[in-house]
Parts: sequence; structure tokens; C-alpha cells
Amino acid sequence: MVVPDDGGEARGVHLSRRRVRVLSVTGALLSVGIVVMAATWVSMARRAARADDLAHQVDSLTTHQTRIENVARRLAQMEGRQDTYNQLLGLSGAADSAFWVPAPSGTARASEALAAGEAGTEPTAWPLTVAGAVTRGHLGGAGEDHPGIDIAVASGSYVRASGDGIVVEATEHPVYGLFILLDHGNGVRTRYGHTMHLIAQRGWTVRQGEVIALSGSTGASTAPHLHFEILKDGRTVDPFSMVTPP
Repeated sequence: MVVPDDGGEARGVHLSRRRVRVLSVTGALLSVGIVVMAATWVSMARRAARADDLAHQVDSLTTHQTRIENVARRLAQMEGRQDTYNQLLGLSGAADSAFWVPAPSGTARASEALAAGEAGTEPTAWPLTVAGAVTRGHLGGAGEDHPGIDIAVASGSYVRASGDGIVVEATEHPVYGLFILLDHGNGVRTRYGHTMHLIAQRGWTVRQGEVIALSGSTGASTAPHLHFEILKDGRTVDPFSMVTPP
């Protein structure tokens, strides 16, 4: 029975079992449909959210890829400039492969003579494997404005003994930085300055061409280079009067 709130006439509704069954089935179907639609909506919402995350990730990866490409481009430019610098410094195609070079004839005997206090070989070999670039020449004379030559070369390059000699100094100086002084006998000495690492030590007897240090920029230096000077009886001479670049 249906009784209106306003006190109107009550009505009676008769539902047969068949109608009840139809209504029940219809309600069940509607309920299932609503549940399926809700589940589908939730799944679609999750997929949409995941798609947004993926889109953000793609954007982020694209940005990173662009940055990597820019860095790679800059590295390529720097490598190109480095190749140019190497060519200017004479470094291209030349690499130090070992600490030793083939000993010239008589070197062993000369080293033994030096150890015995006799005359050794004159410093006639270039102190580097590569030619490098001479950035400052010898300015000797009374003032001794610049007692040797400066050879621009990459840090860590092998510094080699210009001749057989005995290491009389292997230490640090405010101007020369880490340096080595070799005595070749007959009043001839050579100095190798601004190195980053000393290999030979005081008292060692070294051969011509033997690696004695690694080039650097220690002491009063503004860029990597080797300071090389030759002294005769305590006075400096122009190194180019005795050695020739490779």
C-alpha cells in the first residue's frame, strides 16, 4: 500500500511474482553494470595518471638528452681545440711509450766515468720527447734576465736528461719549483725546472735520455712548461748552442 503524506487516499499496488523477479534481475543487472563502469573508470583513471607520468618522464629524458648532446658538442669542440694546440706544440703523433730510450754507444762507460769523478757526456739531447713550443728564449748576460729557455708542454710529459750526469740537486725552489740539477762534468750542468714530480733523486747517476721528472707548473709559473738551462763554469749559455729540438 502507498499512503500519501498529505493524507490523501491510500492506494494498493499488487506485484506478481513474475514482476518481482524481473525487477530483481533488472536491479542486479544495473548494480553489476554500475560496478563494471566504476571499475572501468578507475582503471582508465589509473592509466591516464600513468600516461601523464610517462609523458613527464619522456619530457625529462628529452631534456637530459638535449643536455648530453650539448655537452658532447662542447667536448668535440674542446677536443678539436686540443688537437690544434697539440699541433702548435708539436705534440701530435708523439707519445712517450717508455721511461727509457735506446742508449747511445759509450753511454754506459760515460756513466761509469761520471761515478768515478771523471768527465761525462755533454748535454746535447733535447730534454723532452716532443719539440713543444719555446715561449721564452735565453736572455743571459750581466743581468741574467732569463738564464734558460721555457718550453710549453702538457703537464705530465716526460722530462729526460740532456746528457749523462749525476743528480746534484733534486728539490724545490720558490722560482724554479720542483727542479733537478745535473752535473755532466767539466763544469757543465743542466737545470730542469717547474716539474710536477721528481723521479731522479740526489746522488743518482742518470743516462742521456733517461726520464728524470714529469713536467708541470710549480714555482713561479703561470702555465705548464719546462724551464731548461745549461751552465758552464757557473754561467748560463744559450741551450740552442748545444741542443736541437726534435
